[in-house]
Amino acid sequence: MLYFASGVLFFLALFIFFFTELFYELIEIGSLWVREYFGGFYLWLGILCVFFLIFIAFSRFGKLKLGNSPPEFDRLSWIAMLYSAGMGAGILLRAVQEPVFMFLNSPIETGSTPEVIALEYTFYQWGFTAWAFYGIFALLIAYALFVRKSDILLGTSLPQLKKIKYLSQSVNLLTILTTVFGLVAAIGLGTTQIEGGISHLTSKPAGTLWITILLVFIVCLLAFISAFAGIKKGIKRISNWNIYLTVVLMFFVFFQVDIFNVFSQFFESLYNYIIDFVPLSLALGKYNPGKQFLTDWTYYYWAFWLAWAPFTGIFIARISKGRSIREMILGVLLIPSLGSFFWFSVFGSASFDLIENMNSYNGEFENVFTSLFRFFEAFPLSNFTNIVTIILLISFLVTSVDSAIYVLSMFSDKGKEHPRKKFRLIWAVLILIFSEAIILLGNIKPESDVLTAMQKFLIISSLPFALFTAGIMVLFLRELYKKY
Repeated sequence: MLYFASGVLFFLALFIFFFTELFYELIEIGSLWVREYFGGFYLWLGILCVFFLIFIAFSRFGKLKLGNSPPEFDRLSWIAMLYSAGMGAGILLRAVQEPVFMFLNSPIETGSTPEVIALEYTFYQWGFTAWAFYGIFALLIAYALFVRKSDILLGTSLPQLKKIKYLSQSVNLLTILTTVFGLVAAIGLGTTQIEGGISHLTSKPAGTLWITILLVFIVCLLAFISAFAGIKKGIKRISNWNIYLTVVLMFFVFFQVDIFNVFSQFFESLYNYIIDFVPLSLALGKYNPGKQFLTDWTYYYWAFWLAWAPFTGIFIARISKGRSIREMILGVLLIPSLGSFFWFSVFGSASFDLIENMNSYNGEFENVFTSLFRFFEAFPLSNFTNIVTIILLISFLVTSVDSAIYVLSMFSDKGKEHPRKKFRLIWAVLILIFSEAIILLGNIKPESDVLTAMQKFLIISSLPFALFTAGIMVLFLRELYKKY
């Protein structure tokens, strides 16, 4: 499996290196086809995943314990690891740019203020649905691993998958490829933002290719060192550090803005999000932002979360030993979502106030890669906070990459919970090569960037996994009813 998957990735990387423009044109055509014919399917799948998990959590199956031992990690470390692996640098990438975009271009009209609508839609794209995609795979693998005493391979997580010849191997291969594609997208986006921050601090134009390529190498090297050390010594420590630093950065902003306004917008947006969840999720009536908006934002996000779902779900399952199914599901659905909501409320509310107090807004927060750095210019110690942001970006990326390296190594080492270190090295090198290829892809055309390239690529690569996700929910529920 390792040799076949690495061969596919290596061939694809070579193809991107030597035929970059052709590859870009192909994914552009393919992504348009997927969005045209499967966009609605993505929306339905998202809401079904949320309600499926809620049903499992509050049914009699929720009492099942994942293994007989007490939890392997304390609750804070558990939350820190799943949050760092599941969201990572994305909350920094979009902290200012996304709420501001929604504020200036309200996707829906509900009668609420533009600020509340902006935060509500941001919550929708970063909330329960994203974590439900992760939770589906976490549930499936955790049950297989700790209740059925199977291995961690997705292809053997359900008995039905073994009955059809080559299906199990195909699922494992699909998991590996989807994981790498989603991870590489995150590396491309994250390193481009880091480069934007460095350029901003040094007053140089953003977009220096060689710096981004160097940053990719540094991130992959640090991630390998962390994965080499293992979960307890490497991944756990960095994840805890990420959460502490993120909270410090958030409260640095929180205590310098209108606190009452932040809480007011947070609670009102959260209430609206919960009340409007079903029509938002299905883009019904006045909650339909239009096909173009869904294409540019929601379909891309759902594809991104699905691409990350296999390795994030497997990683969450691996660190959830000793907890009940109910605790794992509710922890995965609620805690990271609420944390993200408050994060966006702090940065979003502060950004709205800054825009309203400007004599004229000239798109200072439009660029996804530099918006956060420009935002901090409005506060004291801007150079210091920007440096902290760059460090945090690198640290979040490292925890995403190291957990993926660890999961991919488990796949390559026959599902072992503690894979051999040679596999961790192999996957670190493969991810490095493929990431560099994607960075080149994102820079081939003046009008394109890594974000645009990966939006289109992820929508295609995650489609098979979207179809697979729908099937495994049915099969897993059937198994639970047969056994309990």
